[in-house]
Amino acid sequence: MTKRNSGASRNVILLIFDTLRKDCISAYGSPPWGNVKTPNFDSLASESIIFDRAFPESLPTLPARRAIYTGQRTYPFHNGDFSLKGDFRGAPGWGPIPEEQHTIAEVLQESGYRTGLIADVYHMFKPSKNFWRGFDQWTFLRGQEGDPQRSGPEISDEELAKWVPSLLINDLRLSFVRQCLKNMYGRIREEDYFVPQVMLEAVRWLDHNNDADNFFLCIESFDPHEPWFVPDHYRQLYDGSEGPEQVMSTYDDVSDWPPQLLSRTKANYSGLVTMCDRWFRYLFESLRTRGLLDNTLLILTTDHGHSFGEEGYLGKRGYPSEPSVYDIPLMVRPPGGNGSGQKLDAIVQHTDIPPTILDFAGVDPKTPMEGRSLLDIQQSGDNHHREHATIAWGSAFTVVNDHWWLNTKVDGTGAFLYDLNLKSPREKNLANERPEIVEKLFAKAVKDAGGEFPEYLIELARTQTDAPGCSALAPRPL
Repeated sequence: MTKRNSGASRNVILLIFDTLRKDCISAYGSPPWGNVKTPNFDSLASESIIFDRAFPESLPTLPARRAIYTGQRTYPFHNGDFSLKGDFRGAPGWGPIPEEQHTIAEVLQESGYRTGLIADVYHMFKPSKNFWRGFDQWTFLRGQEGDPQRSGPEISDEELAKWVPSLLINDLRLSFVRQCLKNMYGRIREEDYFVPQVMLEAVRWLDHNNDADNFFLCIESFDPHEPWFVPDHYRQLYDGSEGPEQVMSTYDDVSDWPPQLLSRTKANYSGLVTMCDRWFRYLFESLRTRGLLDNTLLILTTDHGHSFGEEGYLGKRGYPSEPSVYDIPLMVRPPGGNGSGQKLDAIVQHTDIPPTILDFAGVDPKTPMEGRSLLDIQQSGDNHHREHATIAWGSAFTVVNDHWWLNTKVDGTGAFLYDLNLKSPREKNLANERPEIVEKLFAKAVKDAGGEFPEYLIELARTQTDAPGCSALAPRPL
């Protein structure tokens, strides 16, 4: 493996929060329900290059990470119809990184980098998964969601009733929350929660590896993904009422929910975002006190966002697609913080992250990657880096360019077309009025898919609902 640069250390930290809405970082704006407190993310933004039109390549959790870790397209999920023992059937592409693809950790490891992965994203560590390839150390912090970390003690009906509102009770939800509470049993201090544990372990890794000439550390926090269990003081920043708790994403229509129930849901999510922000500060200040901020490239992003009542839906889905899910934060802090809060509106995607890391490290990729270095985009001032983005989830895809947002299934049915130049783009579906635009954007997505879709994906599209409210593409309706 060729390394082009030598001399001073060139460290890299890739920090991925799962389900972090872009508009919940104050530097980007605020969500419809009001400002979320993120002073430390905002401080990072003031020293970073901020990408204002960043999108995933494929969704949800595992397909997104396949693209982030390799710089290769996961779409259109050829050989991606996974049904692996020990895992649920998540979505097309919900599987391991293909053996023939090289991960950035492997490439950097072969170039002399010391590599580490700290993660509580339990999907990455299920049977048959291999997302730890290329890491000298990988640490899996257990207990998120339904991870069978603990088998007891059994949770009382009274405790369950506290967390599952009567409106939402069914066997699946009760079972899910029961396992979550088992995993959290004995949790007393804030430091016992998941995101603090991830950040504490990441700093521990830094201390144990301070003799490395160059390091690559990937930090994966499943928070602020649901369930939104958070210490009361964080939730009370956004809802001080004594109403019922609600910590689950139901992946369903919530337009008939009592307003207070949806408000409590948003408050718990907002509180968890603020908690992530608080513990990001611990990581950032640890970098400062260890003298690492002047020789470390820090990238912060997420896999996707989440809908909280937009178009009546609570959850995330590939069809119909929502900006609240697909429009993601991406901040790149160069060493010394000389990004200076510069905002770029070039269309960028997850596949641009690995070329950025290798460009900074001065290491050549083993094989060509789909993306382009974000540092190169910033230095060249090229806001036309990509004419459009194709984002895939299951049997549907979304194409976004400067003017249009197209969401349709791979068989061409059920198109949603929105004009992004309108004040309220999503008020009207223009697919029937502008079929020539649908056809043009559909052709771009087919080209990005390599010219064809796998037959199983086309068949999947044929069996799924065309209308809004479709939840069949959500990975786990509860």
